[in-house]
Amino acid sequence: MTYLIGADWPEEPAGLRFRNLLSGPRILALPGAHNGMAALQAKTAGFSALYLSGAAMTASMGLPDLGMITVDEVAFFIRQIVRASGLPLLVDGDTGYGEALNVMHMVRSFEEAGAAAVHLEDQLLPKKCGHLNDKRLADPHDMAAKVAAAARARRHLYIIARTDAAAAEGMEGAVARARLYVEAGADAIFPEALTTRAMFEEFSRRMPGVPLLANMTEFGRTPFFTADEFAAMGYRMVIWPVSSLRVANKAQAELYAALAREGSTQSMLPRMQTRAELYETIGLADYEALDASIVRTVLPKAADTP
Repeated sequence: MTYLIGADWPEEPAGLRFRNLLSGPRILALPGAHNGMAALQAKTAGFSALYLSGAAMTASMGLPDLGMITVDEVAFFIRQIVRASGLPLLVDGDTGYGEALNVMHMVRSFEEAGAAAVHLEDQLLPKKCGHLNDKRLADPHDMAAKVAAAARARRHLYIIARTDAAAAEGMEGAVARARLYVEAGADAIFPEALTTRAMFEEFSRRMPGVPLLANMTEFGRTPFFTADEFAAMGYRMVIWPVSSLRVANKAQAELYAALAREGSTQSMLPRMQTRAELYETIGLADYEALDASIVRTVLPKAADTP
């Protein structure tokens, strides 16, 4: 069933399950899931772990990705995705929502909500999507302090440090920052917005033995590569952060346009998930069976008093 309860819930902490997946022979493919339904559909397609993008999350709320949302708002999304799918979830932690103590609060909150991993970035607020211009970078030692705080606060959470330095400081700056972040306690590195195969290969070559994450976002600075191509370049993880939201948003826009134009949704029926498909995905029959299996509480009769 979809909603994991009691004995159905994985006993091993999510962070350890994420680490185990990384030890497998293939690159860990992490499709973005911006809500519980997307998580279920990704799981049905065969994925073993998921990614929660800050850009997709805020866009689904009708907001830009500028670091405006709170730890509690992100935790709400974490809970619904993990509760729906039971899969290990890598979460976008933006800049950590403040300084070292704020980062520690974020780590504890995300881990308690069910996250398996988080990545922190070395931008200053107001932060931007990594593929936009004029990003402002934090001092590398300040970022290293945040990484150290995250590592100190976690129980099992996998910590990934993201650097946006390639655009402003070149490969030398990005690699120097990455090495500092690993020394501070990062488990892996996420070099954001690399623009050529040669850059991906050079970064990997200069960070031997460190697990690396690649971002395969659409409409950005990175050319299209497949998961296997990233693996061949030395990367252990790849995310497609906003793809599910882009497709869903495009479909919704077309629906509303058709409804406004035609006064009916009939022409859109072939593009809709049917009622039967919806119920199958969310496991309605399993919920009904679970409900029927629960014995109704019967209060004991009070003993007769003398």
